[in-house]
Amino acid sequence: MFVYYNQQGVGDVLLFPLKNSEKVSYQTYQDVVQIVDDQSNEIVGYNIFHASNYFSSLTNGKIKLTDDMVSEIAKAFEQNNVPEKLDIDLSPKFVVGYVHDIAQHDNADKLKVCQVDVGSGQLQIVCGAPNIDKGQKVVVAKVGAIMPSGMEIKPTKLRGVDSAGMICSQKELGLPNAPQEKGIYVLPADHEIGSEFQF
Repeated sequence: MFVYYNQQGVGDVLLFPLKNSEKVSYQTYQDVVQIVDDQSNEIVGYNIFHASNYFSSLTNGKIKLTDDMVSEIAKAFEQNNVPEKLDIDLSPKFVVGYVHDIAQHDNADKLKVCQVDVGSGQLQIVCGAPNIDKGQKVVVAKVGAIMPSGMEIKPTKLRGVDSAGMICSQKELGLPNAPQEKGIYVLPADHEIGSEFQF
């Protein structure tokens, strides 16, 4: 999970997106602005103003959220009387998976039902990539991941079959020089199952 800071472009504000949303409302608690989805009423992010007063180290750009930073955010919430408690899962959302097994989808010729080991357990993921195969190491976007396109990965059903995550292509990951043809990103065998995929 990442937060964003750009003092020159935006000012002394930490942008803290949690989920994607098209239509939002704002609730202000002194230096903390809570962003709420109009339809679901879910909190989808926060903006923390005068951020340099609350955080020990800020660098311009995308900042990976750490336990220390979560503690500083929680303290900022407390100082600004934000009623909600911060509940953040810092486990990696993009991980190396191993395609343990594959079965043909009963209701779709082009879809495969994959059993994927992600280190912490096995996920069932429906995948339509033509190059998916048993025994591959792949990049898995777990439920809760936000893709570079802004799409949030949610549990879903594809043609009636449960799918918990997405096996990603280089293009979907926004990698430079990604091939244009369809297909998932097959990783070299030396990648450790369950390790965080860095991109």
